[in-house]
Amino acid sequence: MNSSNTALLIIDVTNSGAHKKCEITKWKITYSKIRKMAPRLKKFINKYREEISGLVVFVNLVSWRKEFLPDNINELYTDPSASYYSKKKDDFGKQFYLISPKKRDIIITKNNYDAFTNFELDKVLKKKKIRYLVITGVFGDGCVLATICGGFSKGYNFVILKDLIETTDVAIRQELLKRLKQFTWPIMYGKTLTSESFLKAWKKE
Repeated sequence: MNSSNTALLIIDVTNSGAHKKCEITKWKITYSKIRKMAPRLKKFINKYREEISGLVVFVNLVSWRKEFLPDNINELYTDPSASYYSKKKDDFGKQFYLISPKKRDIIITKNNYDAFTNFELDKVLKKKKIRYLVITGVFGDGCVLATICGGFSKGYNFVILKDLIETTDVAIRQELLKRLKQFTWPIMYGKTLTSESFLKAWKKE
């Protein structure tokens, strides 16, 4: 790994998955753990820019409504227990939460779970000869997981920063994310470590 072949990938750290106004309390979907993680992520992004100077890619998503989503998600959502449409048409949910892209960063907008379903992501990474992806973001058991699977199948190597990946406060999702970090990701998809360990290892190279 070096600064020219490595990119930091930040998945869906937007108001829709972090801000208190976007919580769905009737479904017990709250984001306190994500809000606790976000300042650490912001600090890491600054350190990554200063110490590594690699490419930074922010991924956000369309307004999660029927008219913007693919047919297979809309068909899934015909089951009321699976439906997860946004309630509002405004742009508040799509705005990044606490973090801000800079002029030289790349912004990729997706309408599916896996960021690689927007073919522009793969195109940009290949053009810049990126081989290694340092991944962070939300939801760890959703779009982060899907992006890791999608990117790995395309041949990218992953470094997974387990302290900078979060999900909703729902207990079963927290337990699933814990298992992904402890078992699935390290043995199937990439080096899984803390952001502090990553920065220390980079300095030793």
